[in-house]
Amino acid sequence: MYILHDNHSIEEIIPTTFSELKMTESQMEEIIASNLNLISDEEESMIIIGKQVKNSANGRSDLTAIDDKGNIVLIEIKRDKTDITNRKENFESQAIRYAASYATIKTVEEAVRIIYAPYLEKFASQEIEPGSSSYKHGLKTLNKFLGEQAANTFNQTQRIVLIASGFDAQTLSAAAWLSQRGIDISCYKMIPYKYNEQRFLKMEKLLPLATDEDYLMSLLEKSSPIKTPSGKRKQVLPKIKDMLEWKVVKPGDMLEAKDRNVPATLLANGNVIFKEEEMSMQSWLRKVYGWASVHTYVFAIHKETGKSLADIRAEYMEKAEKFQD
Repeated sequence: MYILHDNHSIEEIIPTTFSELKMTESQMEEIIASNLNLISDEEESMIIIGKQVKNSANGRSDLTAIDDKGNIVLIEIKRDKTDITNRKENFESQAIRYAASYATIKTVEEAVRIIYAPYLEKFASQEIEPGSSSYKHGLKTLNKFLGEQAANTFNQTQRIVLIASGFDAQTLSAAAWLSQRGIDISCYKMIPYKYNEQRFLKMEKLLPLATDEDYLMSLLEKSSPIKTPSGKRKQVLPKIKDMLEWKVVKPGDMLEAKDRNVPATLLANGNVIFKEEEMSMQSWLRKVYGWASVHTYVFAIHKETGKSLADIRAEYMEKAEKFQD
């Protein structure tokens, strides 16, 4: 990472460590819990439902989330490579064991009772509505977040996310092998930097690895194939800047948050103006819903048409595909 000065010279910012910054693993957990967009993208929503959840063998998982497909996401965090190699149990083995225990949870109600309600009571009691119990509030929140379809397919797959400032070769090799054999496992390198009194953070996705064909996408194609652990192909969809280029939306259009009617104005660069402040659509929606990650294109509604950006995008791509045929 470099600083670009006005005279076109550059100055390198050298990575530091969380130990040198005197930051604990717990503080790293808080960063991730508050900013799940660091390990997700604009095409999905995710919320935290658990922290330091104890399983039947008295092991404690770092963070537990759930995505908008109804998958439980296990997030395990280590400060650096030394923390990984000094453990008696391998990093990935520990995560697999925790994920296996989560696989026994079959219903939303069970997830709330075992994971979410205790989390609300211990770490987020201020979120519980007056006169409601942690269970009732958690069940209401989770059902609203998931919607009917995701609730019906709840927890059919578990995802594993490993985060550290550095990984040893053994962990990466094992994670790659597991991914190739159908386990949904990702590895993220969380790198701290310090310059003068400012601290910076860089997130780098190490696994699953992208391939050359991931980048070969025409804007008029319905999707570009990306291999996922299950063998299915995941769509890489055009973003808001492409939609502006297509002129299916335009600068000055009003957007509203789904079911909230909280407006923002779309800008030519793909950001929005919300309460006289420029920010990304993701940041706007996170402020509105209070989630750590929001599916931008599903929850941003184009006021003039009443359609979500996801629907507008899909309609345009379908027309383009028919035209190509």
